Amino acid sequence: MTSTAPALVPASEEAQREVVELCAELIRFDTSNPTSDERACADWVVARLAEAGIASELVESAPGRANVIARIPGADPARGALLVHGHLDVVPADAAEWRVPPFSGEIRDGYLWGRGAIDMKDTVAVMLATARHFARTGARPAREIVLAFLADEEAGGRFGAHWLVEHRPELFAGVTEAIGEGGGFSYALDDTRRLYPIENAQRGMAWMELTATGRAGHGSSPNSENAVTDLAESLTRIGRHTFPVRLIAPVRAVLEEAARLQGVDVDLDAEDAETLEAELAKLGHVADFLQVVLRNSANPTMFSAGYQTNVIPGRATARVDGRFLPGHEQELIDTVDALLLPSVSRAWVNHDIAMETSFDGPLVDAMCDAVRAEDPDGHPVPYCNPGGTDAKAFTKLDIRCFGFKGLKLPHDLDYGRLFHGVDERVPLEGLRFGVRVMTRLWHDC
Repeated sequence: MTSTAPALVPASEEAQREVVELCAELIRFDTSNPTSDERACADWVVARLAEAGIASELVESAPGRANVIARIPGADPARGALLVHGHLDVVPADAAEWRVPPFSGEIRDGYLWGRGAIDMKDTVAVMLATARHFARTGARPAREIVLAFLADEEAGGRFGAHWLVEHRPELFAGVTEAIGEGGGFSYALDDTRRLYPIENAQRGMAWMELTATGRAGHGSSPNSENAVTDLAESLTRIGRHTFPVRLIAPVRAVLEEAARLQGVDVDLDAEDAETLEAELAKLGHVADFLQVVLRNSANPTMFSAGYQTNVIPGRATARVDGRFLPGHEQELIDTVDALLLPSVSRAWVNHDIAMETSFDGPLVDAMCDAVRAEDPDGHPVPYCNPGGTDAKAFTKLDIRCFGFKGLKLPHDLDYGRLFHGVDERVPLEGLRFGVRVMTRLWHDC
């Protein structure tokens, strides 16, 4: 039987060149969240799409909090659309700490430097370059692509993805699957081979405020009901607690594939905690890489109390960043509650779902095939994102969500430390690789 599917039009030299230029321009917009907004950057995105003949809609959820939505028709209109989303906002940066000005988009030593270079204006640039490539060449993706350039992800998406899902759900009509940030980057397995973790799960978010109430008094007097002391003790208990290992399916799959590739025999079903830790240690740096998704976590991050040194306050507050694996939310809540002293109460600051979908289907096959085509030494694996992304909003529309950016990294680059870190940068070849991978994915998805 003769195939009627259109032939792949590989990413052009022009697309691979302009992705660097697009990313540099994106970085030069200070979209720090908080302190700035996305409007100027969103207007620029609209203009870059229009240059290629792609119509879009700019949607403000509040003054300056701007989102851009565009649709690219697919070769098979009967299929559900694929949402490809990225956020325009970034976390703030202190220029005094950086080797280059963080909003300069400077190119140095084979890297593009600046706030957002890997979180996630690199992916936004790849989205734009790929869309412009398809428009210039007249190529059609396998199915309709819905592009979403979003506001406010770094603060939880209240003015971005969550607002759009609540107030403008029709913008995502027909979408059945989505890809965003959180996976699809390379992780060096050894000197020549790389894992490509593709996110199909996320830990849930349980940010909480703890409040201790006690008896106010003079700082020179004994006080057995000191709110500061009770809160500090509760925070110490939480901060020093180690949650047990829980091997959810995506994490187990990564460990099993790493063991296979390294020729290591690992027993992941050991019931004794000490034995399981010893088994995981056989996988060396891969197990270290996955430590953050082996278990739940709760970390104290903020503390506030008092107004004068010689006054014991009657109230003290603190914040804790709690994260839970899919299926283990109640374990986190029960553990934290058991660690609190009776004088300390708990309230939610931000409470959002964990998510997980199976690692199968044509989209998963297309992501894996695109990586292997561009990197024969690459090994795609499922992955659980330790944090959270805008995908949590889109699951409310029954959209099956993945994290995939298609980014090949030098083996000596500590990618994880660059997120929200100083001297954030992305390799130029990594950007070009991303366009090649995304072009294949859109063609085959």
